[in-house]
Amino acid sequence: MKRVSKVKFEGSLRDSILKAVNLIGGFERFIQKGDVVLVKPNFNTADPFPASTDFEFLKEVVKLIYEREPKLVMVGESSTMTLNTKKVMEKLGIFKLLDLETPPRIYVFEEWQWRKKEIPQGKYLKSVSITEILERADKIVLLPCLKTHKYAQFTGALKLAVGFMKPTERVKLHMLHLQEKIAELNTLFKPDLIIMDARKCFINGGPAEGELKESNLILASDDRIAIDVEGIKIIQSFKGNSLKGINPWNLPQIKRAIELGIGVKGENEYEVLE
Repeated sequence: MKRVSKVKFEGSLRDSILKAVNLIGGFERFIQKGDVVLVKPNFNTADPFPASTDFEFLKEVVKLIYEREPKLVMVGESSTMTLNTKKVMEKLGIFKLLDLETPPRIYVFEEWQWRKKEIPQGKYLKSVSITEILERADKIVLLPCLKTHKYAQFTGALKLAVGFMKPTERVKLHMLHLQEKIAELNTLFKPDLIIMDARKCFINGGPAEGELKESNLILASDDRIAIDVEGIKIIQSFKGNSLKGINPWNLPQIKRAIELGIGVKGENEYEVLE
């Protein structure tokens, strides 16, 4: 049975992240000595957390992964096509990670090759160009924020995959059946670990700005559907949220992901650990 941990953030970011991951087996379950690990944050824009991944959160995750003695930790992202990813990273202070005792290697995906990939199960998205950096990783760690989205209704672990995609192709992605296309894109890779920073969330609006609430939680799982469903429930717990009355399992991106066999199919297939 799959597991999703849900931990209250209490003072120490490192301890809270560690507790969340320990509840589902610990970093040692997901990262082995000698692995090349790709960490995928959310830097779609340079807007402050939860629009973008919090620098301190990312830093602690990188440090915790390095304690497992991987060969290399890579941090990679591609911002929305109207922005320069390197400038977004500079504005968010991400290159300060290079000052760590064991620094990660930072990748701006646009500075590398894009690989055209067919999506055999694609109904709405038949092929897509994704970063070659994915091919270099032994393990993938996703760091989604928790927020609503003005076009996709919700953005979490599944939606984070759009950052792997060539920016110029994202215009067409957003035209029709965006949520279903998000799910189909996720068939091209499988993350080993997902750590969701849900200390703050947008309960409407998003992804760059919205109504902010403090949920004060950190979630961890190795299942994209399970962690997104739990994230949706957190947003729905706040009055005035834009997902009110929606069954998370009926959200188009979740529904299509289930059809594609990306993760759990229902509540009875995972447990929540707190």
